[in-house]
Amino acid sequence: MNAFKLFGFLMLMMASLSLISQDDDFFLQGDDAAPDVMESSEFGEDDNEYLDGIVKRTTGEDMRILDYAPIEEIDIVWEKRIWRVIDLREKMNQPFRNEDRPLFTILKDLADNGDIKVFTDESFKESLGADDLTQLLNKVDTSVVYDPETYEERIEITESPINPLDVKKYRVKEVWYFDKKHSVMKVRILGIAPIIDVFDEETGVFKYPQILFWVYYPKARKYLGRELVPNNFNDVAPTSWGKLFEDRFFASYITKASNSLGLRLEDIHPDSEYDRLLQSELIKQDLFNFEHDLWSY
Repeated sequence: MNAFKLFGFLMLMMASLSLISQDDDFFLQGDDAAPDVMESSEFGEDDNEYLDGIVKRTTGEDMRILDYAPIEEIDIVWEKRIWRVIDLREKMNQPFRNEDRPLFTILKDLADNGDIKVFTDESFKESLGADDLTQLLNKVDTSVVYDPETYEERIEITESPINPLDVKKYRVKEVWYFDKKHSVMKVRILGIAPIIDVFDEETGVFKYPQILFWVYYPKARKYLGRELVPNNFNDVAPTSWGKLFEDRFFASYITKASNSLGLRLEDIHPDSEYDRLLQSELIKQDLFNFEHDLWSY
């Protein structure tokens, strides 16, 4: 019995000595540990270890937008073209004004990289070349500069790109149609156009809104499906621009519906914005009633 007690005492002593030696090694490292950390920081560390968050986010890389389902001309028995404006000053449209990567920057980058074409017209017939697009999106200013060394005046030309936050509105062209094959009414966006306000350079008075270019949405949607849209309620659950447009998660008002004379609401009610707004809501209600009246209950 005494032998067992002695053996247990010896084992306890050995374990205690082992723990003490480990603690001594930990505290005695001192200045010797610093060079190892420096070497690791300088040569051995991976840049991916520094994340702006808890984990690396790959949500945008995994997002995909499915291609449109094929449809035949004979399946479309009714169609109506609608033009609407997305005003970025409305609260629901705050994601369009995201300062990190607004929609305008995304469209511009896609055009600069040659991923999509941009057009001057809403029929998508006249495309803009790279040089024309650069000239359109850059403002050229001339100023007289005084050279203090030669005592002469010279003209200096400077180019300043359009500020993405100057885009206050987007025009959207879409088609509402009834698909008899699936017995459903659908909507498909055809084009998106950023709009800026043009002001008089001398007086600063607003002159007119200017459409910069048109983007053919069916070609751009696969790229927009990979671009994330910030979520105001949950940072880990962003959506994509493609899904935002497909789910129609934006506020807008109608400016034109297809008609034989090609008239806009501004042409019908030139002096009253209130009447144009009422007419816009009436067109929305007509679309809803048309779909509702297709069915009997």
